[in-house]
Amino acid sequence: WLLILMSFVSLSFTGVLILTTSKKKLMPPEVMERLEDLLTSNSTEKFRQALELTKQNPAYLAKLTGAALREAPQGDAAMELAIVETADAETAKALRPLEYLNVLGNIAPMLGLFGTVYGMISAFQTLVAAGGTADPAELAAGIGTALVTTFWGLVVAIPALASYAVLRNRVDASTAGGVVEAERLIRPF
Repeated sequence: WLLILMSFVSLSFTGVLILTTSKKKLMPPEVMERLEDLLTSNSTEKFRQALELTKQNPAYLAKLTGAALREAPQGDAAMELAIVETADAETAKALRPLEYLNVLGNIAPMLGLFGTVYGMISAFQTLVAAGGTADPAELAAGIGTALVTTFWGLVVAIPALASYAVLRNRVDASTAGGVVEAERLIRPF
């Protein structure tokens, strides 16, 4: 039952992560367009508006651009360093929830193996109790337990680890794209 519950948790959590790690969530097109409009003008007022926009918006791109804009008085090198440092911190933050899928995917086969060992012990105890001539139906219960828990361990592990790999690559690609976009946005400086 624990493995079946883990399967539902894994699938539900994968759905949530698909929604929260989309490129549109990390780099909203409307924020990108607005920042581009504000930063291409040489107005101090537009610069302040861009800075305010980055403070109010929780998107990955806004955080990177905001970090760079706050370092603008220190020059180009400081702005680029701010993007890189913020990108590292924010990428780590975006990847952290994905680790739960990795943990589920690695624990589930261990729980399945535990059930397999338990089922085999049960089958052998039945064989010993019967003096070496156990009824096959009695042995089948222990072997059935072993096979069912192995099956459910794999049912949880395979989708969880596959989702983890796909989502990790997705976050890596989106965050790398965010760095490129943030650098492009600050290029006028």
